Amino acid sequence: MGVKHYRPTSPGRRLMTASDFAEITKGTPEKKLTKARQRLNAHNNSGHVTVRFRGGAHKRRYRFVDYKRDKVGVPAKVAAIEYDPNRSARLALLHYADGEKRYIVWPLGVAVGDTLITGPTADIRPGNALPLSAIPLGTHVHCVELKPGKGGQIARGAGTLAQLMAKEGDYAVLRVPSGEMRKVNVTCYATIGQVGNLEHENIRIGKAGRKRWLGRKPHSRGVAMNPVDHPMGGGEGRSSGGRHPCTPWGVPTKGHKTRNNPRTDNMIVRRRNKK
Repeated sequence: MGVKHYRPTSPGRRLMTASDFAEITKGTPEKKLTKARQRLNAHNNSGHVTVRFRGGAHKRRYRFVDYKRDKVGVPAKVAAIEYDPNRSARLALLHYADGEKRYIVWPLGVAVGDTLITGPTADIRPGNALPLSAIPLGTHVHCVELKPGKGGQIARGAGTLAQLMAKEGDYAVLRVPSGEMRKVNVTCYATIGQVGNLEHENIRIGKAGRKRWLGRKPHSRGVAMNPVDHPMGGGEGRSSGGRHPCTPWGVPTKGHKTRNNPRTDNMIVRRRNKK
């Protein structure tokens, strides 16, 4: 697990970096755990663009990842660590004792041959899944559920983790990757450890074509458009916009709060932008 640098054979290669994939132990995915994925085109069923500047992307297959970890008490052996083109994290292929195979997000420190298990009596070691009520304070966790039985939703990206800070009655207080302090029911399951592939944040794309492989098309600035297309467009010559940054529909950006979920406001102990 490291970053590979290239010789400057072209301007695009000069600053490009990539993963060395040293942790990968298997090249092809488990066929029964994948399905064909439709190309990214950002259009809905009416043909209208619903997400701007998306489309194309390299052909890929979707991997079914087990976020629920609901095979309680059944030990599983780590058979392989695989690359997943759909997410920043790596995947670990588990072979359960009853013959079933499943993918999970690869935790840092888990190697091929290790045995993982789910349940309230499991050991506190990377890869094991336990309810928050059975996890000691200060432990680093990932793939944390927000609702019991729904599956992990918090801290699933490469290198992310949440920390168990406190327990108060039916709720545990977690510090999530954004810095927010949030209450979660103690019956929710979480996986011990940190998500692997820590070097993902150090990868430099290097060239525009590599962005296109990921399905991201060139992004046009609002000030470069005409007034009919964007509130910041138009003007004689080049301009800086003449107003606060906004979307093509006039909604302020860069700091404007868009969260509107009063049903869960009482679960947030401290906002991510508060020190």
